[in-house]
Amino acid sequence: MFPSTRFIVKRILLQGILSLCMVITMLLFPLLSAADKDPCGAMGIYIGNQTTIDVWYTRNGGPCTFWAHDHLLILKPEETLLIYRDMTCQTMYCSKNSTYDDYQSLDVNQNCRVQILPACTLSDM
Repeated sequence: MFPSTRFIVKRILLQGILSLCMVITMLLFPLLSAADKDPCGAMGIYIGNQTTIDVWYTRNGGPCTFWAHDHLLILKPEETLLIYRDMTCQTMYCSKNSTYDDYQSLDVNQNCRVQILPACTLSDM
């Protein structure tokens, strides 16, 4: 017994609709995941001072501020943070000043936490 023409048309139509849904789904998921590229943008990235020494910093060219070891700072995307060895903020602690994007790229698990280790080594927390 052969299937009816109506059955064949319905089957082809159903396969077409399923294929179209799969293509739309495969296109939308990468676009939706790219929209939330910076999960830390709103609250900022927490930076831990794990250097074993006390350092000083300036934020956005502001005053020289003490940063005790084992304490956290919050850095927002629009801010700049410079870290110094001395209380007069003259001697840089790191030879390269890291930006918000540098810290964010180290945040592998996306929990918005990174740390500065001795010898200015940056890593995920």
